[in-house]
Amino acid sequence: MAEIENSIEQNLNAQSDANNNMAKVENGNSETNGQLDNTKDENELILIQDSAFSVKINVPGLEPFDLQVTSMELVQEIHQMLMDKEETCHRTCFSLQLDGQVLDNFTELKTIEGLKDGSVIKVVEEPYTVREVRLHVRHINDLIHSIDPIDNFNAVNCNSLTYLNDITNGDITDKKNLKSETNDCQPQEFVLPNGKETPISAIHLNGIKTRPPSCLKQLAFSGWNPPPGKRKMKGDLMYLHVITNEDKRYHLTASTRGFYVNLSTDDAFNPKQDNSHKIHHSLVELLNSLSVSFKKNFSFVQKKRTQKHPFERIGTPFQVFSWLAPEFEHSVDWFRAEDSNASKLGHEDHIPGHSRDWNEEIQATRELPKKTLPERLVRERAMFKVHSDFVNAATRGAIAVVESNIMAINPGEDSKIQMFIWNNMFFSLGFDVKDHYKDFGGDFAAYVAPVSDLQGVKALNLLDIDGLYTLGTVIIDYKGFRVTAQSIIPGILDKDQEQSVVHGSTDFGKTCVTHPKYNELLEKVASHLRMRPHKIKIENQEEIVLHSSIECKGIIGNDSRHYVLDLLRMFPVDINFLPNDENQESDEKPFPRKFRHKLCSLRQELVESFIDTKYVQFVKHAAIQIQEMNKAKKAEEVEAKKENEAETSDIENAKQLVKDLTNNNVQENSTKIIEDACKHVGSWKSTEFDIRFNPNLYQPVVKLADCEDLIKSDKKVLNEACEFLVNVQIPILIKEFLEHGIFITDGATLSDTLHSRGINIRYLGYILEQVRKYETLSYIYSIGITELVNRCAKRVFRQFIQTVPALNLSASVAHFMNCYLGNFVKSSTLGQVENVENKVNKKRKKNHNKKRGLQEINNDWASLTQRSLWSQISEEAMAQYKFDVKLDSFDEQAFGNLSLRKLSLLRSFCQSNGVQILLREYNFENKHKETFMDDDILNMYPVVKHVPTKATDAYNFFTNGQAKIQQGYFKEGFDLISESYNLLTNVYGALHPEICMCLRLLSRLNYILGDYQEALSTQHKAVLMCERLYGVDNAQAITEYSHLALYCFANGQISNSIKLLYRARYLLLINFGEDHPEMSLIDSNLGLILQAAGEYDSAMKFLEKALECSKKYFGAKSMKTALSYHLLARLQSCRGDFRTALMNERETYQIYKGLLGEEHDRTKESAQVLKHLTEQAVLLQKKLNEMHKGEKVSFPPIQIQQPSLQTVLAMLNIINGIIFLPTHDEEMEKIKQELNKLQQKQLQSNLSAVDKKEATSEPSASVNAQDDDLQ
Repeated sequence: MAEIENSIEQNLNAQSDANNNMAKVENGNSETNGQLDNTKDENELILIQDSAFSVKINVPGLEPFDLQVTSMELVQEIHQMLMDKEETCHRTCFSLQLDGQVLDNFTELKTIEGLKDGSVIKVVEEPYTVREVRLHVRHINDLIHSIDPIDNFNAVNCNSLTYLNDITNGDITDKKNLKSETNDCQPQEFVLPNGKETPISAIHLNGIKTRPPSCLKQLAFSGWNPPPGKRKMKGDLMYLHVITNEDKRYHLTASTRGFYVNLSTDDAFNPKQDNSHKIHHSLVELLNSLSVSFKKNFSFVQKKRTQKHPFERIGTPFQVFSWLAPEFEHSVDWFRAEDSNASKLGHEDHIPGHSRDWNEEIQATRELPKKTLPERLVRERAMFKVHSDFVNAATRGAIAVVESNIMAINPGEDSKIQMFIWNNMFFSLGFDVKDHYKDFGGDFAAYVAPVSDLQGVKALNLLDIDGLYTLGTVIIDYKGFRVTAQSIIPGILDKDQEQSVVHGSTDFGKTCVTHPKYNELLEKVASHLRMRPHKIKIENQEEIVLHSSIECKGIIGNDSRHYVLDLLRMFPVDINFLPNDENQESDEKPFPRKFRHKLCSLRQELVESFIDTKYVQFVKHAAIQIQEMNKAKKAEEVEAKKENEAETSDIENAKQLVKDLTNNNVQENSTKIIEDACKHVGSWKSTEFDIRFNPNLYQPVVKLADCEDLIKSDKKVLNEACEFLVNVQIPILIKEFLEHGIFITDGATLSDTLHSRGINIRYLGYILEQVRKYETLSYIYSIGITELVNRCAKRVFRQFIQTVPALNLSASVAHFMNCYLGNFVKSSTLGQVENVENKVNKKRKKNHNKKRGLQEINNDWASLTQRSLWSQISEEAMAQYKFDVKLDSFDEQAFGNLSLRKLSLLRSFCQSNGVQILLREYNFENKHKETFMDDDILNMYPVVKHVPTKATDAYNFFTNGQAKIQQGYFKEGFDLISESYNLLTNVYGALHPEICMCLRLLSRLNYILGDYQEALSTQHKAVLMCERLYGVDNAQAITEYSHLALYCFANGQISNSIKLLYRARYLLLINFGEDHPEMSLIDSNLGLILQAAGEYDSAMKFLEKALECSKKYFGAKSMKTALSYHLLARLQSCRGDFRTALMNERETYQIYKGLLGEEHDRTKESAQVLKHLTEQAVLLQKKLNEMHKGEKVSFPPIQIQQPSLQTVLAMLNIINGIIFLPTHDEEMEKIKQELNKLQQKQLQSNLSAVDKKEATSEPSASVNAQDDDLQ
């Protein structure tokens, strides 16, 4: 799927665009993070090769069983496997022993002496402690609720949703599902082309199935806890209270030996053992003996749990939230109650009694050795684990801050400027504290500053310079508040920040200090991030040389580490949004224009693209100088070279031209040539190409002390970079849009696309004005304006919700959404809430408190109306994007006139603001009833931004594998990608976005190399992972489902293939709607597979829709349209409708003839098909005429036959852009053998003349030339 591949590949590549240039530097710089150098000793790779072997596990009470392990696994992983296995899951307190020796949990298997294939590892039950009892009981409680879906919707313990196996009625990789069943191919009405309004309940398969059976009515810690000293002396650790489904009550004792029933009751304490029941080491074994219902239901739950794919059960690295959820009945769970009521004071469960020192953990993992590949793997794995724990803990802390559950460290001040410390993290709110950003836009600047700072942290983390440390940073948006969570520099709380700062300025340049060590460290940063060392003037001080922006602060912690913070200006200022005396705003041109704040900066991706372009200019200028010198000798060669250079933009070719400067002919003049070229492109240095930006240019307070020429040069380079964005990058983007080569379905994919090309979202209004000119980009315009409106609504909502009391949160959110999307809003909303609030306000007037939660209730939210809300959105759109959004009325038609779709707006609004609503259908057009009720608002969840850690070696393996595949070395490429997958798994664990992308590429390679079953298995994992990590309705899931459908068909699973394509089509309807170019591809696939299944009527609907989309977006005379006509002709000929088939095939022929010429193979094939269809149509018409005359007619067999599955598969490959490329050695021979087998099967089939022609020409399905994975 050529159009799909470009966007999904960006998951590993586009996220690392900012790292692309750094990677080049790092490979040759031993001071930076040691990425894998291809010139290193290849023996290093041997160290990471896993060797698999089998060990025998001996568990008390069970027959010994074999367990497959690898040499790089830890003993702890065997421990976890046993706690997950159905037969042994109820055991937690045990040790693993080999030949009587206890194995350390954190030892790698390969280091254990005597451990080999066939070794017997014995499970030995160990005495309990209080901690072990708590862990055991909680583990059993988790097992009891393990298949309960409520945690997936409530975002608990990193659980999330996936529906793949529900859609296919089981695991498609199971051999039982390999049979081709085509009975269940009929789509639901809303999936059909031009169907009804798309229902949102189908996102979660129309709700949730029946809740799993209950194992117990109650399992809780007893009120008799803790044991008195006398009983502790006899081994009692804890008491439990159990009520079985049979309504029998038991008080249990957890002792060092295990669990037993005691003689206590609810009223009397008697800890003696009830001798009628045995003592059991496992709580489950005891409960099995007490309750038949428990034994039956617990066994059923565990069987269901273990039947799930591991990817369905493993927790995700970061919490994924669902914007839709069904309403669950609230059930009793004493452990959940204990978690919510007990104050943990920020203590983490796995370090009892101690708070984690996040800063020390973050910095210590960065200091781990990184010289060898195994060392880097250990380092990156530790960094990722600490980072994911930090993000999850910071999210919990931010929620507590917003809900006023944490005491501020400055409680006497206004709530907006309060700061908090919790769990060794520092929290601040996104408001302008003490007019800090007064000159830069006030609260607007304060709100965006954390995100700019996060981008700076990302850049420095990727550079990974030894000796320079950044803070752990997470940004959490929750209930309208932006909370920044940071790790705490040791000692910073002991003194004011002004006293702590040893480098940089605390007042944007009025005062400034420097430190020699920071100058040394930041000089390295400046060279990588293109910042020019520059001088500034400070009153009553000498001139100061800086290598970074003025507000970049250096603080030496009590741990002697050199920290940098406030990295919000690590990239050049964007003067397109900063008018000045030299570049004033004008109505005649779109830029520059005034903006709400002065913190606008260019993206790092844009800076790197600009510098690459300048480098080409530099080389061209130098080459022209060389050409002029050699003009007499090589006039013809120079001219040819000149033409080639005028067309090329390839940087590698440019580098080759630079080497010409070392030739003998020009060596003596090379210095002058380079100097001229440097001056031409504005290089900072005169002896080499080195474009730099002055980070303090156009700062309101900073006084630059460089010479005028240097400052003019800085301004010129900056001006060129900003013009490059508008005049080069945006037109290139629109050109890509016109080619429909980027898969964009919603605002998130559009934002990712812009960012990957270095274009900020603030340019969205300008881009929409350009896109509006092209009719074939109507879908891009619709997605863009939806994103623009959603972002404006988000800003209005943020201001709206901040002042709403907790009492009215659900009512206020529902009211806002009714004003935003509904067609009717009750005017009496204010009156409804006043009665409740008046009583509360009277009491609260007596007790004035500055805390946010105890202020007098504010009911201004109820005065919001549809007109006032959309007026604010319109003002926001004009102020932020200079784009006019006006809505005359509030029905679907008025929204449609603006290219807005209410369902898309609802989804975007909930996801961007963290609103979870009830899973039901919402009627936006009802003029007498509100669309959203209070009870429809189920919850609000945090939206988190952070800087993920990178697996650098895996990334290098991946890119090297791509290069090999592009050259046609599939086996070598496959091995490198597989190694990348192993490294990613080693660093990130089982679930991670980069692993998902890697699996998708591996599945495509398997498919190309003919291993359809392995392609299916690998893509199955990719789809499960995609849903778990991104959400079940994410745009990437459309791509993953489409790929999986193709592999299912190749494996003979026609019914599952159709179901998966239905799901892909439905998700595209949810994301955007039907009018999208990608729908042409999905419908073509669906039509062809339905035709193979004999469902001609349904196939016709999808193929007709595919043709309609192809005409609209690719043109009536395009190759895609020709293919759509051809597919329709095939289907119509199968139905015996030769006349219509003839008309459609004639269209195909005319397009091929016009585009390819009469001698092209495709044109000739189409001509043959036309001939055959004409013969059949003439024969049929002749017989019909004879019948009309009353003559007796005997029909000869008309050549109508359903195409073979192999023919359909070959056509599917063509539809999806899979064609042959020349390959090398074994791969070429292997593919030839596969083709020969395929062709023989097709030749033996009783095909019609049409199919025979296609069988010899179409089975060219091996390599996707347009697949970005293979480029």
